Amino acid sequence: MTQITRRSVLKQSAALSVLPLLGSARSHAAPSNPLFTLGVASGDPLPDSVMIWTRLAPDPLNGGGMPAQNVPVRWEVAEDEAMRRIVQRGEWTARPDTAHTIRREVGGLEPGRHYWYRFNALGKESAIGRTRTAPAAAEPVERLHLAVACCQNYQHGYYTAHRHLAAEDLDLVLFVGDYIYEDGIKKDLARRHNAAEAATLEAYRNRYALYKLDPDLQAAHAAFPWAAVPDDHEVDNDYAGEHEETGAAGRTNFLARRAAAYQAYYEHLPFRPAARPLGAAMRLHRTLRFGSLATVHLLDTRQHRTPQPCGRKWSERCAAAHDPGATMLGEAQEAWLYEKFAGPAPQWTVLAQQVPIMQRRRPRDDGPDLYHTDKWDGYLAARDRLFAAVGKHDLQGLVALSGDVHNNWAGTLKANFDDPASGILGSEFVATSIASNGDGEDSKKSQRRIVDANPHIAFYNGQRGYLRCVVSPEAWRTDFRVVPYVSRPGAPVSTRASFVVERGSRRLVAG
Repeated sequence: MTQITRRSVLKQSAALSVLPLLGSARSHAAPSNPLFTLGVASGDPLPDSVMIWTRLAPDPLNGGGMPAQNVPVRWEVAEDEAMRRIVQRGEWTARPDTAHTIRREVGGLEPGRHYWYRFNALGKESAIGRTRTAPAAAEPVERLHLAVACCQNYQHGYYTAHRHLAAEDLDLVLFVGDYIYEDGIKKDLARRHNAAEAATLEAYRNRYALYKLDPDLQAAHAAFPWAAVPDDHEVDNDYAGEHEETGAAGRTNFLARRAAAYQAYYEHLPFRPAARPLGAAMRLHRTLRFGSLATVHLLDTRQHRTPQPCGRKWSERCAAAHDPGATMLGEAQEAWLYEKFAGPAPQWTVLAQQVPIMQRRRPRDDGPDLYHTDKWDGYLAARDRLFAAVGKHDLQGLVALSGDVHNNWAGTLKANFDDPASGILGSEFVATSIASNGDGEDSKKSQRRIVDANPHIAFYNGQRGYLRCVVSPEAWRTDFRVVPYVSRPGAPVSTRASFVVERGSRRLVAG
């Protein structure tokens, strides 16, 4: 077996650095660090610990470029950006079977404060990242600053929104799905994927490497801790549980693909060890608490769902949508969530999940109204169970944070969306995409018709961007941060609209 040395890896890195770029705006940026090419990240903060992450990848788009041997990696966590006041340090073994990724749960930290971290291997040092622990469990918290992002199709545009997100003042970034897109190379787009559609572990790893080479995404990861859940494109478009998009692959083949996809997803984000996949299964639902102010339940609406009862697109509502056996979360995850609802109530209960919960009825002049039945609109019995649990436990500050549809939406959650007098259960804010669907536009006639036909919907916008949320004991404020274009770099950011919910009122008010 060839012995791994600092010289061998750096020699390979030097060779890679002189390769010609593959053409102007569509080329893949050359990394500035020859070993830690994919940056650093942190995530899932607790009051006394946080996860830190990186990967050794001198040739990131071709399997990583590391020899098939273990590599010792040193890590440090400090109280200051200059890394002079070190509070924790140690060593991790980066192994080839996990793509030489490094994830370390750093414990013994103080609650509610910033820390800085870095890695060192083979004589090379990573960039310095900043993270933050959660407040102590029962501590009164005056402010919590969140961002919500999703849907970053590399081919559709640049990650300018991430660059602006990195400049915000945040405690946590919630990423609610479609971190990568699995599809192959498309022509005439802003950028290009690096290979055909991903379906194997190697292909998924290379796809994550492509996305994580983006400097704006790296900046957002290095600035704040993240908590992520996947949607469909981390595996396959519109998959549902054990069923892939077309059904052509068969259950056995699809589960093998799902296992590969989950493994690569786990390897490239700062998950805690409890999320490590077991074959085609991955424990993704979990809870993060921020003192007495907010509890965030991260949900998984793909892995455990049953096939879409009425199809995967905009369609007429069918009788099967009322089937109590149709589920978004699966029986075990539902029971887990409703048990969490029964516990001590925070001032705000947050559902961070993938697809819109609120009804979005699309009226037609020449036939029955349409609903997007891949979303909660296609699983009415499951939504009724969720709302019944919310009502049973009288959650006073319920906020759903969703994504998937590449538009901004704001609305209220109601026990009966078709009854204007029905009680309000909470609020929902749907984040637009970082890049998916390209530049977008402020408004479209078809979407305005949906707003007009659904009195519980207060806002729609079709540009790219993210949500910025400021949470206090008295109120929840969401700012819709948008950029005017992603087809080229350098777009400015602005706040397109803001909405406030006063705790206890459950009503959205334009801010």
